[in-house]
Amino acid sequence: MGASTLYSLGIALQALDAREAPHEEHLRLALARGLVRRGRWLFGTGLSILGWPLQIVALLLAPLVVVQPALAVGLLVLMFAGERMLGEPAGRYEYLCIVAILVGVAGIGLAAPPRSTAHTSDQLTLVVVLVALGAASLLPYLLRAVHRSPASITMVCAGLAFAWSGVATKLASDDLAHGHLLVAAAWGLSTAAASGVAVLSEMSALQSRPAIHVAPVVFVTQTVVPVVLAPLLFGESFAATPLSGVPLAASLALLVAGAALLVRSPLLLAVMEGERISLSSGSAASRSRASQATTPSRRDTDALEPSSSTINTSPARVGR
Repeated sequence: MGASTLYSLGIALQALDAREAPHEEHLRLALARGLVRRGRWLFGTGLSILGWPLQIVALLLAPLVVVQPALAVGLLVLMFAGERMLGEPAGRYEYLCIVAILVGVAGIGLAAPPRSTAHTSDQLTLVVVLVALGAASLLPYLLRAVHRSPASITMVCAGLAFAWSGVATKLASDDLAHGHLLVAAAWGLSTAAASGVAVLSEMSALQSRPAIHVAPVVFVTQTVVPVVLAPLLFGESFAATPLSGVPLAASLALLVAGAALLVRSPLLLAVMEGERISLSSGSAASRSRASQATTPSRRDTDALEPSSSTINTSPARVGR
């Protein structure tokens, strides 16, 4: 929860300075170079970096199957911050999502498999999985070389890069537990590199798609992929849990569904975009207006080079 809170606060601060960028910087390092010149954006990045050691500590205490989904708690921090910043209460939609996340986290914690600090004995499997994840996360950059960069692929690959970061963080914690400090440091550096690629991909996807589309895809991908890989890479088998993993799978599905729906909330999106939009508690009309405020026109969304491109950052990165 501490790691997720720092991640969330960092993202909220980054979002305030990450709204405007030329479309020509799509999937380019120039996009990152422009942001690192902004003090507030750097402060938000610093908060996210401080969250990573707490995630390491969490993985020293609990299995990856618990820690990775539990990072969704940071979404609740953003929502309550939105209530304070915007002076608008959350509606029944948001509260149902909150209940789903909290019940899902509790269920995962109760039904989780035992924590393991051992990697798979088949090193080839570990290498193949990491190489495949890394290659897949770089796909948008390869497509850009042939002048094709579909936003749908970019947002999925951003989630895959964050998933790589989550797996590498688990590997770092395992090596730290065994006293392999240099190896753990190497995994830490690889985590930073993967997160950098993921952030650049996510922000690039947001140049051509609204956050309400990008955030759920990135979040679900970065949460589900490490959990699915946990039995293969870390011996955290669902079969070793009560009722052969059915309660665990149900809790995970409930949490992912609640989080994916919450990041579509106009209140949460308003926080990420640094805008004060008119919201009423649970009002369908207000949600329609908020959706119009946060979603560009179809023509602007589909245009390859819109005349005035803006960039937003989404709450999806909270789950990294």
